[in-house]
Amino acid sequence: MSESFARNSSITIGDTTVAPGERAAISLPIADLYTGSSVSMPVKVICGRRAGPVLFVSAAIHGDELNGVEIIRRLLKRKILKGLQGTLIAVPVVNVHGFLDQSRYLPDRRDLNRSFPGSARGSIAARLANTFIKQIVSQADCGIDLHTGAINRFNLPQIRANIDDAKTLALAKAFGAPVILNSDIRDGSLRACASERGFPMLIYEAGEALRFDDLSIRAGISGILKVMRFLGMLPQSKTETVIAPVIAESTSWVRAPASGIVNQRAQLGARVVEGQRIAIVGDPQGDHEEPVIAPCDGIVIARSNLPLAHEGDALFHIAAFKGVAHVEDKLEQFAATHAP
Repeated sequence: MSESFARNSSITIGDTTVAPGERAAISLPIADLYTGSSVSMPVKVICGRRAGPVLFVSAAIHGDELNGVEIIRRLLKRKILKGLQGTLIAVPVVNVHGFLDQSRYLPDRRDLNRSFPGSARGSIAARLANTFIKQIVSQADCGIDLHTGAINRFNLPQIRANIDDAKTLALAKAFGAPVILNSDIRDGSLRACASERGFPMLIYEAGEALRFDDLSIRAGISGILKVMRFLGMLPQSKTETVIAPVIAESTSWVRAPASGIVNQRAQLGARVVEGQRIAIVGDPQGDHEEPVIAPCDGIVIARSNLPLAHEGDALFHIAAFKGVAHVEDKLEQFAATHAP
């Protein structure tokens, strides 16, 4: 049977070669446990019959950030991937040690997302980072890394990316999260490593550590599929809801003015105005209360869910926009679109 399209190329990860039209589950060996038990990073490769981009999607670089694991699990069950053009590399759990321990960090207390590009002879974090770069990132044309907020901190679904790069900005808009942040690149992060290589990459932040949030998960799956359609890896959808994202002009953290119990907090996604009281911090005896004041007009894109705070603890992350009311409308539309 003759083919009128360009045939895809095979891809080799570890000791496994995946030919066009094949799927493979690959186990990449990483540092064993000190009990002697073997540990490996799970990788799923779908190599389409037709040529196209190579996209990697990864999760749990911080081992306690679980939404991304579930996003990839559900994504891989989608029947539409049978007609994939190009190659999808899915890594649901990068930091396997942290995932087993339900911890953000590796056993040596290092943050994997401050250890890239790593080294084959360095610490456990450096070796894991090096394996991920050599086996996964170097094979791909672009990537999406899935994150959540930290423990007791919930992030509104958002994309963080280097939007000064035109290709990255195009992918960020295609994803369809309501908010895009042109956030600072931190040394040693996967995104910094990608930026140095001119590699378009998105960070999807949504939810909080050690918890599933179904809206965040559904929106993450939808966003990845939209990026794949934008790249030509999947056919276009005629029924998909398109929500144009809004780029934040700036962001600022609001910190606790005193130690105590936090009450009357602004909700995630809420519109706030400069000078507005968005929470109260009071002492346990009820003798003293300090207001928490919004420093600017904006939208709450992250907040602490813990009712206790020390002075200086981050309570809210507020993003400023040109048209705050317009953003509020988009958030309502976004929530309605992805509601379970």
